[in-house]
Amino acid sequence: MTAVDIREVGPRDGLQIEEPIPTEAKLAFIDALVATGVRRIEATSFVSPRAIPALADAEAVAAQLHRWPGVEFSALVAGLGGVGRALAAGVHRLEYVVSASDGHSRANVGRDSAESVALIEPIAEQVHAAGGRLEVIVAIAFDCPFDDRTPPERVAEIAARAVASGADSLAVADTVGTASPVRTADVIDRVRAAAPDTELGIHLHNTRGQGLANAWTAYEHGVRRFDSAAGGLGGCPFAPGASGNIATEELVYLFSDGGIETGIDIDRALDAARLISHLLGKPVDSNLLAAGGRLRPRNAASH
Repeated sequence: MTAVDIREVGPRDGLQIEEPIPTEAKLAFIDALVATGVRRIEATSFVSPRAIPALADAEAVAAQLHRWPGVEFSALVAGLGGVGRALAAGVHRLEYVVSASDGHSRANVGRDSAESVALIEPIAEQVHAAGGRLEVIVAIAFDCPFDDRTPPERVAEIAARAVASGADSLAVADTVGTASPVRTADVIDRVRAAAPDTELGIHLHNTRGQGLANAWTAYEHGVRRFDSAAGGLGGCPFAPGASGNIATEELVYLFSDGGIETGIDIDRALDAARLISHLLGKPVDSNLLAAGGRLRPRNAASH
């Protein structure tokens, strides 16, 4: 039993703003991620291929996930149509994103926040009828690039509505990477009070360099489920200024150095970050990868 449960979101969130890469390259990436020991991977999203061309091969990726029977794969959906596609493709663990702001919700899915909340119940019913599980992710939980600061009580309200509508678990997302530890603690505490018996995760971006500090704060406030992406990849195409997720290898370093078990091999995590950098043909935003992993003793003759 690990002390924290890290979900690797590189194949979905990490790749959604990149130029499309071949399906086989994505499967090689997933294979490298599985080798790290991670046991939850967000594999793709079933959304409009016109909106997210990098993930237009969702069904093709899903058809190959049987290669790794010990891993729990999930996918993101934005509406009932995506749920139908995902279930038909054999993916039964789904994440549905609800933005806490109207501006981002309209930019992201073409409807306001209340309309997205109203869809939770029919989505949950469809997922549960197929024997699946639904996680509702409250996006823009701290700030919105269109509507300014997100009221934390709005995040808690959506979380409570989501659970009442059938969500099996929750996550809050710092979609544009503006949170600080103080605000992270406030939102987590409010959501836990609003949905005290529901599993809560956190999805952090590192746009302003606060991601790992926020992760540690979340841990101190009882969160044990964390999203991260190999190499710090990622960003929301419909949130101006959003950049990558916290890097998986750096999150593992943080926890393991604090004596907190992740179940993930840090050297294999660095290998996965190195591989996706090669597949994308560009450097990734990982300080740990650039530094070469853990500090190794210098030769005595070095200066």
